[in-house]
Amino acid sequence: MGNQSATLPSYDLLGAPDPLEYLLEISAEAPVSRLPALGAYLVTGYDHVLAAMKNPALRAANATQGFERLSAADQEALRPLRMSIDMWMGHTTAEGHHRFQQLLKRYFTPATVNGLRPRVRELTGELLDAAHSTGGGMDVVRELAYPLPANIIADMFGMPAEDRERLRVWSRQIGVVFRNAGAAQLAVSQDSVLEMQDYLRGILADRRTHPRDDLISMFAAAERDGVVTEDEIVANCVLLLFAGHETTANLIAGGLNLLLDNQDQLALLLDRPELTRSAIEEMLRHGGPVITVVREVIDPTTIAGHDMAPGGHLFLAVYSANHDPAVFPDPLRFDITRKNNRHVAFGMGAYYCLGAALARVESDECFRLLLARYPGIRRAGEPEVTPVRPVGHQLTALPVAF
Repeated sequence: MGNQSATLPSYDLLGAPDPLEYLLEISAEAPVSRLPALGAYLVTGYDHVLAAMKNPALRAANATQGFERLSAADQEALRPLRMSIDMWMGHTTAEGHHRFQQLLKRYFTPATVNGLRPRVRELTGELLDAAHSTGGGMDVVRELAYPLPANIIADMFGMPAEDRERLRVWSRQIGVVFRNAGAAQLAVSQDSVLEMQDYLRGILADRRTHPRDDLISMFAAAERDGVVTEDEIVANCVLLLFAGHETTANLIAGGLNLLLDNQDQLALLLDRPELTRSAIEEMLRHGGPVITVVREVIDPTTIAGHDMAPGGHLFLAVYSANHDPAVFPDPLRFDITRKNNRHVAFGMGAYYCLGAALARVESDECFRLLLARYPGIRRAGEPEVTPVRPVGHQLTALPVAF
């Protein structure tokens, strides 16, 4: 990588509690900056981040690339985990990513996603009923934001109700892969990935002979047609079951937290529920859980006037791009009436989030019913935030009273 750029020796992208102010400051100084501690570059500003997301010379970086810092013995012990992740969409080759992307587009059609609204509404009501029956409040993360999308994605896989607690445990342990974790934590994650894959192989075997109208039956048909292998199917089903609810869980919890922080906007939404979809887009822009996405250079390219060589890595600062004053007037303000909200919270280009439409449907139904039932919702304690550095942050607890 070459040409001129700023160097950022003092910034801890792995440990800073909220890097927005810093990211905006350096974005105004240089669109591309060196991150010596990470051996990578940081791309800031909306236009440059958007261009990089669409750049075919870049691919999504594999989550296992941090494994190189481990000892040779630890890397060997974690080989099964690495082999699985290497088959995940967004972590495999461009060809492998495209194959699964096209398969999933057949399933995640607008008609299919919108057809889930009645089930989402029903499940939201059940979760709110359960929370109300135990008292005058709830932990939104544990009792609503997580179980709602987790159960919807489990429905899409035809997972029996009695197995869904296992999904919660597996997902929590698999999420370690995206953190700056050590070998011991990754070993626990590997155990969960392998257990989950064995479980999914059993479901896949059943669907080969007893197909249903579910996602894994679609994969079984694609396997029969020679499009994908069994190993690819179970690896990507692990990813989908994990990522298929994390996006919405973070959106619901983080979005409600923003409303509670901005009482004028909460009052406006209570008065005008037709603004719910606009509010969700502003939640994604202003407080989305993604701070950066990581890209690997696979072909020589130029970004913001800087030559990039294959093998290099870039952190695309989604967080600052979504607060770029050149694109979003008064960007630090949370405004649920914001027009032309062209945020990049779901990415863009080849790696655009396939679950974006589902996340929007789930959060739309959830917020409408939650605020209609409990217009007096308020905090019952401080929220808990867990950093997932350098890529993001997530709420792990949000206590509220009704």
